[in-house]
Amino acid sequence: MSFQLTILGTGSATPVLTRNPTAHHLQIEQEGYLIDCGEGTQSQLLHYKIRTTKLKYIFITHLHGDHFFGLIGLLSTLNMHRRIEDLWIFAPKGLAEIITIQLKYSDTRLNFKIHFTETQTEKSYLLFENDNVTITTIPLIHRVPCCGFLFREKSKKRKIVKNTKPADLTFEEIKMLKDGEDIFNADGSVKYKNENYTTPSLKSCSYAFCSDTLFNESIIDIVKNVDLLYHEATFLDELLPRATQTNHSTTKQAALIAKKAKVGKLIIGHYSSRYKELETHLAEAREVFMNSYLAIEGETHKIREIKV
Repeated sequence: MSFQLTILGTGSATPVLTRNPTAHHLQIEQEGYLIDCGEGTQSQLLHYKIRTTKLKYIFITHLHGDHFFGLIGLLSTLNMHRRIEDLWIFAPKGLAEIITIQLKYSDTRLNFKIHFTETQTEKSYLLFENDNVTITTIPLIHRVPCCGFLFREKSKKRKIVKNTKPADLTFEEIKMLKDGEDIFNADGSVKYKNENYTTPSLKSCSYAFCSDTLFNESIIDIVKNVDLLYHEATFLDELLPRATQTNHSTTKQAALIAKKAKVGKLIIGHYSSRYKELETHLAEAREVFMNSYLAIEGETHKIREIKV
């Protein structure tokens, strides 16, 4: 029952040799969800042995280049690999036009269908759901329309314990037990007590991705109690005026959001290229919220383990 995040990129707009632009890969069950796709993301997917054949959904927070310039290259490579499965892309207005123009003038004919969904970045709403997860937008404050994404795993059914399963159970009775119900005889007595034949399902996991944004306390209620929060921390706290001027956040501001939202764990990233070492970023964040960690490219966070 997989729910794990791999960090692919931790840098910001100006390139540095030691960091790639923003990109995260979230695996839920057997499906891949890519959040942002900065330049070189496809190389990072290859480097960390993430199977693009499982990639089904792509979420772009905003249309600054360090968050989506890697997308056309990734789509082209998927096409060269003979992908035929549909792909869903969620992004602010304009991305569908950009990709369409790039495909047109490069004379690229995709073997697969792209379903574009335009995000509404000024409100929080249910953007998408499937059998495993719901995805809600998180309005952010930046120079261009921008929103983050909250992934919540849907509740799972209880598990039947095989060696206790009665031989005469009907399909409907199995369904009732998995739904947590007891099964009764015609006279009202308990025939099969749920807790004797099932075990509780795994607890549902949650992950919130908050990319480029001015410090914004209005998101606290949206991300409250999530297991893992990623929040950009472009600057150290001494550059708070610069963060405000550029609609970004500092380490302590990211940690304050985590603290007030009572999240399980915080990851900070989107580091300014001016910083060569990041120990101070971590120290500042932990002054406010102790369970803070640096985003490190290639690291995988098994979110379900955070809940144990």
